[in-house]
Amino acid sequence: MTEVSDFSNVDRELDDTILSFADIQAELNLRRAKDALRDIVENLDLTAQERTGLEPEIGGLETMLDKLERACVQIAVFGMVGRGKSSVLNALLGQNVFETGPTHGVTRTTTIGEWDVGNGVDDDLPDPRLSPVIYRLSQVELIDTPGIDEVDGETRELLARRVAQQADLILFVVAGDITKVEYVALSQLREAGKPMLLVFNKIDQYPDADRLAIYHKIRDDRVRELLSPDEIVMAAASPLTAQAVRRSDGSMGVKMTRSLPQVEDLKLKILEILDREGKSLVALNTMLCAGDINEQLVQRKMEIRDDAANRIIWNGVMTKAVAIALNPLTVIDLLSGAVIDVVMILTLSKVYGIAMTEAGAVELLQKIAISMGGITAGELLANFGLSSLKGLLGLATPATGGLALGPYVSVAVTQAAIAGVSCYGIGQVTKAYLANGASWGDDGPKAVVSKILASLDEDSILNRIKDELRAKLDLGSVEKQQSH
Repeated sequence: MTEVSDFSNVDRELDDTILSFADIQAELNLRRAKDALRDIVENLDLTAQERTGLEPEIGGLETMLDKLERACVQIAVFGMVGRGKSSVLNALLGQNVFETGPTHGVTRTTTIGEWDVGNGVDDDLPDPRLSPVIYRLSQVELIDTPGIDEVDGETRELLARRVAQQADLILFVVAGDITKVEYVALSQLREAGKPMLLVFNKIDQYPDADRLAIYHKIRDDRVRELLSPDEIVMAAASPLTAQAVRRSDGSMGVKMTRSLPQVEDLKLKILEILDREGKSLVALNTMLCAGDINEQLVQRKMEIRDDAANRIIWNGVMTKAVAIALNPLTVIDLLSGAVIDVVMILTLSKVYGIAMTEAGAVELLQKIAISMGGITAGELLANFGLSSLKGLLGLATPATGGLALGPYVSVAVTQAAIAGVSCYGIGQVTKAYLANGASWGDDGPKAVVSKILASLDEDSILNRIKDELRAKLDLGSVEKQQSH
């Protein structure tokens, strides 16, 4: 007898040790998630301008961090109108927090209520080992959502998906055999990859035989590929009980009254999940949701920076084109063009939040120019040749009575356009370099430059530069006058 008792004690100690290790691991998971999310929030690398319009996403990250800090589990309930979603949550809470009623669509928006899992639960639990969940989790929030079959279905479905993405556990409430709409919604929610319980509510409205027949139909046919039998629970959140009453005329009648909720099995299932993996659920789901939000933030940030960078590049292109079109001397053309390129690089570095000196910008320009090879060589040849021709035509204009002005304008526009294409290429390469954190990546500068140059439509850029240059300097009217 003593030997059996010793074995029992050893088994119990082993179970306790395993539980302790599981608790430690869960706590480590939670702390790692906190540290990772805090790092994301504190290092968003967004300017004040970039933060404008991104407040919901940033707020979402801060909400996720708060959820981790509180070790808060969120349980969201879904279902069609009239299935008793709000009643299920009220029954779990032990008080009427969520609005219920016979009218269609009582729940118009999501509502959150806090569930103290230690409030009157311990004494009712069939398995007392579940009680430690009270101390492992700071808070449990129950989230009610509008019916999935509401009139404004798309908006509410989007709302449901957003809540489902954030929730750690999903309750899907039905009140009988599953409809096609419910099955589709259940399938979509299943794709979220979250723990889920299907709650067959209002069982008090069916005779025992019918209730079991519906349960087996749901379990074995309807959701067999979506849920295991262990994930289906029966409940009566707000049961009606028939009572015999005597009418004023002395006759007997029947009155339906509300009786105590029958949600013990549902409570037990939820607490089993929370006890087993509550903290890990919070850590994993919060980080998954935060990862999605952070990805949206990064994408939006890069879009904003890309737009700003493209405006800066085009301003640099046109500034360089105008400067070269107006300068008749070759040396001034080359020097002014290089200065504009350096200024453009420095301005782009500020957009991407990367500190860069003038010397660093010159060095980067040199590296890009060497990697661009043929294009910059072509630009130099064009500048030398066209600048000389432009200079001669400029000198000849007074002597020819203005006849040389037309050819001068044509040469100036062509030279400016060629320089502009080069500036555009330099700007795009610089943008790629800075967007990658001031790094060329594994392939090196030549590969990055080649890839970007191959994607440029030079003819389109040339034509755009020429058109804007003519409009900016009103060169079109000059050419037209000379043609007459």
